[in-house]
Amino acid sequence: MPRFDIIGQLGSLRRYARSLTRDSSDAEDLVHDALVRAYERRATFRSSGNLRAWLLSIVHNTFIDKMRSRKSEAARLEQAGYLAEGSTPPPQEHSVRLAQVREAFFSLPEEQRSALHLVAIEGLSYQQAADASSVPLGTLMSRIGRARAALREMEDAAPSKTKNHLRIVGGP
Repeated sequence: MPRFDIIGQLGSLRRYARSLTRDSSDAEDLVHDALVRAYERRATFRSSGNLRAWLLSIVHNTFIDKMRSRKSEAARLEQAGYLAEGSTPPPQEHSVRLAQVREAFFSLPEEQRSALHLVAIEGLSYQQAADASSVPLGTLMSRIGRARAALREMEDAAPSKTKNHLRIVGGP
């Protein structure tokens, strides 16, 4: 039985879970549940396989299972996203921009957000991300393409919206 380096994978698992759930507390619960599931099914891991991709796949499948069994939880998570919008953004321009990018990313449909996260943030290959999501490679590529197009559309629409809200204070 190969020895798992679970500790080394926690950062990736937490980032991906946060991307899926949009809530830090729920993300920690998801990672915990996925690690329990991984431990229970550790015999199914092939020693020649990619541990991170296998664990990310378990996180993904655990999330999907929870979504199917608790639709009311999904509504609660969506409401939590609206509460976050009510906070006052920091005055630094880069912090405001980061919040805008984050909001745009979280507004993507779950399938697109998940696919883009696995490839762009976790650095998985398209094939590894497709395997982790349990979808064909073409489907994953299509989801990533639609996600990027949606983000470009949001970016094109953003300057007119942000012009009136952002103001540089001070300076020469």
